[in-house]
Amino acid sequence: MSARPFPSFLPLVGLVCLCCGLSSCASLITGTVIKPAIGNLQQQQDIELVCEGAPAYLLMLDSMLVSSPESQDLLLIATESYSAYATALEECGGTNQRIDAMAAKARYYGQRLLRPLLPLDSKGGDFGFDKNLAKLAAGDVPEVFWGASGWLTWVLRQKGSPEAIADIVLIEKIMARLLELDESFQGGSIHLFFGAYYAAKPEMLGGRPDLSAGHFEKALAISKRRFLLTQSTYAATLARMTMNRELHDRLLQEVLAFPLDSAPEFGLSNRIAVNRAKRLLAENYFQE
Repeated sequence: MSARPFPSFLPLVGLVCLCCGLSSCASLITGTVIKPAIGNLQQQQDIELVCEGAPAYLLMLDSMLVSSPESQDLLLIATESYSAYATALEECGGTNQRIDAMAAKARYYGQRLLRPLLPLDSKGGDFGFDKNLAKLAAGDVPEVFWGASGWLTWVLRQKGSPEAIADIVLIEKIMARLLELDESFQGGSIHLFFGAYYAAKPEMLGGRPDLSAGHFEKALAISKRRFLLTQSTYAATLARMTMNRELHDRLLQEVLAFPLDSAPEFGLSNRIAVNRAKRLLAENYFQE
């Protein structure tokens, strides 16, 4: 595991950019430096290291996007990176103000990533949104999933504000279409979204514990139980909502017993899931 995953390559990137200009630099280094870096970010298990090292990397992405604002590759990477950093900051004890700022940046880049494919500004009023949604193909899944996820990162910080409630309607539509196109993407994360979504809503407002459980179980099967945010979210939402202590504790103990090195592709997410599992168990939610 590299001890300095982000700042160490910045001098090299700076030198290259000075030599060829920022615009052409973006296309040159995105594939050779930036894409490997986001893979490194996803695999990191040291959350503190991510919190300390990622800002320099994010600043570089911001600068590159000023020069190449339409680059879908850069927008995809920036959305994914800011979403991951906002989540990591919650584990590092970041202030609410800073986490909110990072979540807002994730939404900003996420919506820019989505706009070439979906007319977000119309809010579906002229059916342009729904028509374009139906035209999406399997090859669009990564951009649309991460665009919607960046947007969702912001929504989850809004504590049910009117704007966020309106946005979640569109995000649900997007995720439903992605479920049709590739339900297995990112370790079953689309099923994870719907598991949490149906668990969080009261039954009178469309909550469905049965559908929630089905989506969570499907997500677990797709990831072969290796994407631990599924278990920790399953426990925190549906198991608590249905007062199922046996399911709750079994899922969280499974997270704590999982050998993290066996799923390096989910390193950061799984470390966050372990931290959450410890907190959830320590809360003794079902005490009498």
